[in-house]
Amino acid sequence: MQATDLRTFQAYCTALARPQRLPTHEVRVGEVPLGSMYPVRVQSMTTTDTMDTAGTVAQCIRMIEAGCEYIRITAPSVKEAQNLAEIKKELRSRGYHTPLVADIHFTPKAAELAARIVEKVRINPGNYADKKKFETIEYTDASYQAELDRIYQRFAPLVKICKEYGTAMRIGTNHGSLSDRIMSRYGDTPEGMVESAFEFLRICEDLGYDQVVLSMKASNPQVMVQAYRLLAARMLTNGKVYPLHIGVTEAGEGEDGRIKSALGCGALLADGIGDTIRVSLTEPPEEEMPVGRYIVNHYLHAPQAAQPVPEPPLVVDPFRFSRRSTRQVMNFGGDQLPRVIADLSIAPVQETTLMSIGHYYSPTLDKWTMTEMGADYLFAGGREVPFMLPNGLKALYTPELYALLPEAAREHAFPVFDSVNAYQQSPLKSTQLNLVHYRYEGDDRILVDSIADHPVVLVLNETEEALPRMRWLMFDLIQRGIRLPAIARVSLQPDETDTTQTAEARLQLTTSCALAQLLIDGLVDGLWLQNGPADVLNRTAFGLLQAARARITRTEYISCPSCGRTLFDLQETTAHIRKHTEQLKGVKIAIMGCIVNGPGEMADADYGYVGSGPGVITLYRGKEVVVPKVPTEQALNRLVDLIREDGRWLEVNP
Repeated sequence: MQATDLRTFQAYCTALARPQRLPTHEVRVGEVPLGSMYPVRVQSMTTTDTMDTAGTVAQCIRMIEAGCEYIRITAPSVKEAQNLAEIKKELRSRGYHTPLVADIHFTPKAAELAARIVEKVRINPGNYADKKKFETIEYTDASYQAELDRIYQRFAPLVKICKEYGTAMRIGTNHGSLSDRIMSRYGDTPEGMVESAFEFLRICEDLGYDQVVLSMKASNPQVMVQAYRLLAARMLTNGKVYPLHIGVTEAGEGEDGRIKSALGCGALLADGIGDTIRVSLTEPPEEEMPVGRYIVNHYLHAPQAAQPVPEPPLVVDPFRFSRRSTRQVMNFGGDQLPRVIADLSIAPVQETTLMSIGHYYSPTLDKWTMTEMGADYLFAGGREVPFMLPNGLKALYTPELYALLPEAAREHAFPVFDSVNAYQQSPLKSTQLNLVHYRYEGDDRILVDSIADHPVVLVLNETEEALPRMRWLMFDLIQRGIRLPAIARVSLQPDETDTTQTAEARLQLTTSCALAQLLIDGLVDGLWLQNGPADVLNRTAFGLLQAARARITRTEYISCPSCGRTLFDLQETTAHIRKHTEQLKGVKIAIMGCIVNGPGEMADADYGYVGSGPGVITLYRGKEVVVPKVPTEQALNRLVDLIREDGRWLEVNP
């Protein structure tokens, strides 16, 4: 397998310390132009049958009224492409002029027809000119070039039509539906995703057509962010930067889908990458727009720090994940999983309080149990916990209270110091673990060198307007070779003026956006969230770590957001499968509505549940079909049997 090393393209954004839009050229999409001189556009996709004109028009209107700026409609065959004219005609007659986008996968003829009707077409380079067979092919340079020549012949007619009709195009790469050609030469990698788009982009440029938008979608936020950064770097190197459509594909439902989308899109928007966004939730499409707009507004209206942060050096590889190298202090850092600290310092801690952070006490059995999302540490501040904490949970106190504890109690409790200076001046420190707030101001940066070999975990404690300092501080520590573990402690204020989201959703979206870069770049060894209900903050912390693939605590569901190709009710089916499998920690299950979103786009999953016809489901192990075309009513039981066969099934505790 040949791989292109793109790490030399270090310049992938224009600012590392603040959101600053990457300059991209204008693409005209009907009456709503796109590019960095325009606002970040929010879009979505219909879930109705494209042949149902009335139903599709009604859904389009709901989406428009929810704030959708581009509406994508599937056109899997020529007949659906033809009906786009009727849908457009009806919308225009009712006074709605939102641009329409035809979604094309396997049918060039449908794309060529749609390009004469709608304002934009989206093609997937992984399957526009290829039928995926999951074959590994050995290519010579000559045979590979022959494949590119074949693609040119298939793709050029569409480009010429788009150029003639003034139709925009999105070349939309998906991580899981890369062609066998790309997979054989580059593998299932961000590099392969970028090259997949460039195979088609080079044809556009050769034909003098530049009304192109690019995307690099994946269900794994890590892969997605790396691919977009690689793409941006390569375009900057080439001297022409096309607008970017961003999104985490198949993000899922509810809070999981929101956290995963905000993490991936948030990391990119913080880099200034993104000209249009789609949040792919397994929910009605009109519910996606408020979430997308909230994520965009987080950066648009973010408070600015009174003291600007200097531009940091780029000391991490932005294109490949590598967790910051730290030495282990107790169970922080090193090879340890990122830790979660629950803040219960506002009121006295009781046994029942711990239920909100994943620890349950049974008076009858006089026994504690802990869920997979049980917090690792509890910050009680200046109030001593009046009972023995369960195994697996340790207390954090102010230095003043820590000094008053009996010596035996200090074996399982640890102090939190306000600064490096306060830690150094304290006569009483823990020999095992001390948490020390570390800030940009004052003497902390100078003094931290002197404690580099102490049993210390640094606490990056910032308000929202100072969040860029966290990244700066981490880059600074890396550059100086200081390997103390670090955790992020944040107290955020969600946008209370936004009434489209619940208070819980606002808190989760704000937190996910704020911490996105730190988690995507592997810069922190734990999370300490404040300013919200303890149970919500605890779920959010573990949800963020799960989405970043940093700490897996539950089953992960990769479910597409539905479209006109879907062969069953995705929301109902996803909820049904979740109910019966949510105890399978670390297992990834993809729930795909059709064959287009099936074996390809569920690239990251262990098991796949894919609609393969009316009333029938095909089950996959990875990308391999293992149970073809089982009746829907039998499919869940067969999926469970498959997981049992692999020794990965766990019974639910009574």
